[in-house]
Amino acid sequence: MLTHAPAHETKPEHNQSAVPFKLGPRRGVFINAAHRLLHDGAPLDAAAVAHCEEFDLVYRTLVAVMYNYAPLSGHPGGSISSGRFVSRLLFETMDYGLDQPARPDADIISYAAGHKALGLYALWALRNEIARLAAPDLLPKDDMFQLRLEDLLGFRRNPLNAAPLAQELRAKALDGHPTPATPFVRLSTGASGVGLPASIGLAWGAADLYGANAPRVHIIEGEGGLTPGRVAEALAAAGTASLGNVILHIDWNQASIDSNRVCRDGATPGDYVQWTPTELAYLNDWNVIYVPEGFDWQQITLAQRLALTLTNGQPTAIVYRTVKGWQYGIEGRASHGAGHALCSAGFYAAVAPLLPKGTVPLPCCDGSTQRCGGGSDAAVVEKCYWETLGYIRQALAARRPTVDALAAQLRAARSRLEARALHPRSAAPRLEAAYVMAAGAQTQLPPELTLRPGTKTTLREEFGKVLNHYNKVTGGAVIVASADLMGSTSIGKAGDGFPAGFYNRGTNPLARQLATGGICEDAMTAMLAGISTFGSHIGAGSSYGAFSAPLGHIAARLHAIGNQARIAVEGGHGRPFFLVCAHAGLKTGEDGPTHADPQPLQLLQDNFPLGTMITLTPWDPQEIWYLVGAALAHRPAVIAPFVTRPPETVLDRAALGLPPASAAAKGVYCLRAATGKSAGTIVLQGTGVTNAFLTGALPLLDREGPNLNVYVVTSTELFDLLPRQEREQIFPEAHQQEAMGITDYTLATMTRWVRSDYGRRHSLHPFRHGHFLGSGSGAKVMAEAGLDGVAQFDAIRAYVQGR
Repeated sequence: MLTHAPAHETKPEHNQSAVPFKLGPRRGVFINAAHRLLHDGAPLDAAAVAHCEEFDLVYRTLVAVMYNYAPLSGHPGGSISSGRFVSRLLFETMDYGLDQPARPDADIISYAAGHKALGLYALWALRNEIARLAAPDLLPKDDMFQLRLEDLLGFRRNPLNAAPLAQELRAKALDGHPTPATPFVRLSTGASGVGLPASIGLAWGAADLYGANAPRVHIIEGEGGLTPGRVAEALAAAGTASLGNVILHIDWNQASIDSNRVCRDGATPGDYVQWTPTELAYLNDWNVIYVPEGFDWQQITLAQRLALTLTNGQPTAIVYRTVKGWQYGIEGRASHGAGHALCSAGFYAAVAPLLPKGTVPLPCCDGSTQRCGGGSDAAVVEKCYWETLGYIRQALAARRPTVDALAAQLRAARSRLEARALHPRSAAPRLEAAYVMAAGAQTQLPPELTLRPGTKTTLREEFGKVLNHYNKVTGGAVIVASADLMGSTSIGKAGDGFPAGFYNRGTNPLARQLATGGICEDAMTAMLAGISTFGSHIGAGSSYGAFSAPLGHIAARLHAIGNQARIAVEGGHGRPFFLVCAHAGLKTGEDGPTHADPQPLQLLQDNFPLGTMITLTPWDPQEIWYLVGAALAHRPAVIAPFVTRPPETVLDRAALGLPPASAAAKGVYCLRAATGKSAGTIVLQGTGVTNAFLTGALPLLDREGPNLNVYVVTSTELFDLLPRQEREQIFPEAHQQEAMGITDYTLATMTRWVRSDYGRRHSLHPFRHGHFLGSGSGAKVMAEAGLDGVAQFDAIRAYVQGR
């Protein structure tokens, strides 16, 4: 085996006698598939190569047809350049059953390069057609779990698509970038590099559940998709964790939307980066198999077979050198998100090798002919599209030897899966126990989590302890990560009682702390979303709320989209992960306005479809257990707790006449009801302002009046999930119409509770004075903002007097 690294030696110009730079030791190895082919010989015989060529011709033609008719939309170039190596995955390399798309022990293919969705749908449809023709017993009985040629009429169409043939043929709505609404798609991908770390998260979930002999996750990406920062973070994380069940397939075609030279190419600098995909992967301790001729069936097949034989425990990247838009008639970046004009001469030239215009009576929709009615009317285009798909169906059926050979490979893929007989490892996590416990959380507070009044603790520490309790009950179903803040944010407490240190599949596989590249909120959030998506764990990632909310927002949104799509097809529940917004709000004032940020809640609260995101804003450490249980019981896609850094005194709520901490699980509760006629309503949200109200403003109100209703918001979404009648009983609409708000966060997070302009004018929030706040102790910053107890009292008195 070749074990040399990619060329990387240089001599510093200022000292030509210095020792050449050389990378340190790596566990990963480098293999050039072309060199290895000379040594091992060709893996495919002539008949097999011929079948591959026949299939690829049909596939490339279908890609051109889909772009032409649907309607001039999608990314034909990358779909074509990746088609050959992906087809080998589907028909030779992967172990899976076509009849069970969601089978957990099967190998997974994940299109991190979501813009290649056009190619994904074309491959899925042709695979389905091959099974229909030659192995119908392999297909799922329910069409919902197939992707048929008929479904291609729904490419990039809205679910309300009223096109007549799409309705008649029950075509699925196929999203512009893949989502789990499509069979065999586990994740929503395509958004700024999220797909690769989320796919690595899938692999982690599989590795932890199944142990040493875990399903493999094959990830499809291009070199442009390696340029986002979160991807570099994820590559580092996978290499560090020795996730050997990851195989990354890189379509190195050098073309993006704006560039035809993304990476350095030999001595020619790249427009965007100065590494090659082989160097980037090898730097991060991955095995690298380089395929210099990315369209050569022998090199492709050999590379994929070699990847399955590597036993050093490191993830593997196979880098295929290709040409975007190969043989389409438009190459490079011009074919990235564009192609031939509708029914143009270029389109007919692209499909001519399979569907020659003089032989096959192809329809034309450009208005130059009356066939299909002429013109570009949607119904006309759809009719032409369906007729052309029919010709492709005929062309595939006419290649019966190829169909039979590929169907046999699909059957072999299922046989290999059955032969592997994978089972979860002994003492594997029992995730369902978490949801059983969450369902009873409102009545069963564990003794070790009971807090004694008068003591001090932090919200972040109690959150870590609650996660640890869930972890112990489930046998390690909670995996935690942080942006180099495992102890600082107390998220590391979730791993207490499990092996110390960070997870490594080979040397520390039972640790529940995962390193995600260092200070890497981007990759951390996406990886944890992928871990939760696999379905056997709950991920939890922590950083300053100022960073985790904005940097984790894309991954959280895609995770919510994916959960929604999966549930619509398969049923079931959401698979949550925790996006922990620690060191939240102004009480982190010592770190200054760059860190003590009141804005993160505004990014998440009321900003997702109801039921997909639940934010938690406790003010009392005693509320954490009940809020976490209530959130998990609803099984959203994302749970975002806002927990502060400084210690809080545990209050004797009963002695103070406050409702029990379990009231927080409703999302809103009445902290104090007016006796007799009310002079107004106050709504509080956040640890800082609520404690300041109780210790500073409330004693003054008790001494001087006025008589008020006081409410606390602990979770907007938990409140919104209650029945309407119960919401009205807890927080009447009339009280919202008259309320003023006091919040640790922004005014925008209060507007749904404070319904009048008058109430909003009198509400207190960190930006009320029109500037970012300064540094200092939490108390000083609160005072600067006018949120301390005395300032609250003055503002409340002005609000009451003005009414």
